[in-house]
Amino acid sequence: MSSAFHTRLAKIATEMETVLAQVLPEPAGPQKRVMEAMGYAALGGGKRLRPFLLIETARMMGYESPGVWQTAAALECVHVYSLIHDDLPCMDDDDLRRGRPTVHKAYDEALAVLAGDALLTLAFEILAQETVHPDAKIRLKLISDLAASSGTHGMIGGQVIDIYAGQNEQDEALITQLQALKTGALMHYAVIAGGRLAGASEGDLRNLGTFADALGLAFQIRDDILDVEGDSAAMGKRTGKDSGLGKATFVSIHGLAGAKTKAKELGITAKNALKPYGHKADILNASVDFVLNRQK
Repeated sequence: MSSAFHTRLAKIATEMETVLAQVLPEPAGPQKRVMEAMGYAALGGGKRLRPFLLIETARMMGYESPGVWQTAAALECVHVYSLIHDDLPCMDDDDLRRGRPTVHKAYDEALAVLAGDALLTLAFEILAQETVHPDAKIRLKLISDLAASSGTHGMIGGQVIDIYAGQNEQDEALITQLQALKTGALMHYAVIAGGRLAGASEGDLRNLGTFADALGLAFQIRDDILDVEGDSAAMGKRTGKDSGLGKATFVSIHGLAGAKTKAKELGITAKNALKPYGHKADILNASVDFVLNRQK
């Protein structure tokens, strides 16, 4: 993996911290605790992979603008909201996130729910601003796409399947659908939003969609692998929870070796989708290697 990729990933993560700090509400008034909880969850860590994919896709397509960063911040607000809710006792019941107490542990459950809700609604407030893109039709499409990617046919739908599908129901087709919705939908949004901001053609959007879908599924398979063989301290969260809950995953279906093979195949699919863009796609291609080899 190129040093240019790691440099770029770290640079975007650092700059996203500044952008997020600017868009988050300043704690004030009798409701300031929820604003503090939003900042606690959104700032101070994370790979910022989804913003990275959005920003780098737009850049590959020749478009750079402050509006790209605002769109990336809106996406990250949705992602952070999903993590807050995913960690709740009624969901995955996790005590750690990024090596720190989860929001419901640092504050309380009610405030965690409300902080997540506030981040979700903030995302759409950000995308509605004219500074995101001068064309209102583009802004409207970014809003509607994010709503769809986050909702019942996206991330929330995947979470519902994850919670309520019995282990005997979970074959590979259902697991693939689950992960495409729960994890893949926001990655798909990241890449497509970058393309939309850049004025990508329908053909380009198809290529970008193929790349994003393969990358998103590979990311989740790597998560399944790390849940089995990852180090809790390095990852900053509990491992072994899927097997402990009896969840079917790509590892439980195919074994570790089979899951790694499947992830590698998806990596090839992702890179093939970017071949039309030549060296302009070098950073996004390197993101595939990053996803396949990450340790946290």
